[in-house]
Amino acid sequence: MTKLAISGAAGRMGQRLVDLGNQDADLELSGAVEAAGHPKLGQDAGDVSGVGPIGLPISEAYEDCEVVIDFSTAAGAEKAIEYCARTKTPLVMATTGLEPQHEAALQAASKVIPIVWAPSMSMAVNLTMKLTEIAGKALKDHSTGVDVEIIERHHRFKADSPSGTALRFGQIAADAMGIAGHRHGREGMVGARPHDEIGYHAVRTGDNYGEHTIVFGMLGETIELKVGASNRDCYASGALEAAKFVVKQSPGIYSMYDVLDLN
Repeated sequence: MTKLAISGAAGRMGQRLVDLGNQDADLELSGAVEAAGHPKLGQDAGDVSGVGPIGLPISEAYEDCEVVIDFSTAAGAEKAIEYCARTKTPLVMATTGLEPQHEAALQAASKVIPIVWAPSMSMAVNLTMKLTEIAGKALKDHSTGVDVEIIERHHRFKADSPSGTALRFGQIAADAMGIAGHRHGREGMVGARPHDEIGYHAVRTGDNYGEHTIVFGMLGETIELKVGASNRDCYASGALEAAKFVVKQSPGIYSMYDVLDLN
């Protein structure tokens, strides 16, 4: 079994990782990490996740592990990157809303360790990303022009906006269609919509686990690709599969396309 540490273990996603990871016959939970001063430090990670005691206390320190999944905050991601690079431990980076310095640190760490880095761990989301690429390339030279808009919905607690997944959808469409502009929302007399931009619209409501709709609008017809989650387990399951994949790889940056063999 592969020894797994979860960074952000007391968070909403971390709790699902603890539950599902504890059930995975290929993995052994050896670390449940949270920030210094977190109110759950010292408590059993299983109790915190609602599955009952598993004998693993939440700690602020990494210990004996063979792979790390980070599903935390920018500060938690920074700590995970530093630890993994220093100890040569493979890393799954699932935290979104990272700043340029964190992205630079991931690139530097990838010289010495393998890293799966993706804005979404969901299989369905990554398959929809592939479909977005296919649609974008097919529609690039459409005779009436194509307007690409991305609408995303998440729960009221989500800190970053638009989501990292929405931004990735936009970049995929932009690369496929040769579009340079990115616009976040519209208000007032903005005039006719130019074709050379991707539009983003973020909705925050209730406990929505995440929905993304990619709209390809033409004169006379429209294509919409929509993907949504009904619970957090799809993201946790994908991250666990990424952990089992990354421990077998050489140093470098990998995506969920690599994990799911979509390249």
